Amino acid sequence: KKIDKHLYHELYIKSKGNVFKNKRVLIEYIHRAKNEKLREKHLAEQAEARRNRNKAARSRRAERLEERRAQEFKEAQQLATPSNEKAEKPEGSGKKSKKSKQ
Repeated sequence: KKIDKHLYHELYIKSKGNVFKNKRVLIEYIHRAKNEKLREKHLAEQAEARRNRNKAARSRRAERLEERRAQEFKEAQQLATPSNEKAEKPEGSGKKSKKSKQ
């Protein structure tokens, strides 16, 4: 495969600076550079997939938490408001214990 212009420029400068003593060393450097670039690309893709997966998990978790809070709030409101049975009974209709006046 071809190399991109940035790698070409880097290699050109290094070859003019007498870094590579022969063509074989230059080719090995090119292969290492391509493999490193490919490795970084795969790692970046994996990191992006991990970020997306975590983001989705956070949104699902937040949704469940919001539903749970709404349910608890609803239950708390039902407990706070008097039920129909208590509202229908008059105050004095319950049995009273007889107290002796001694």
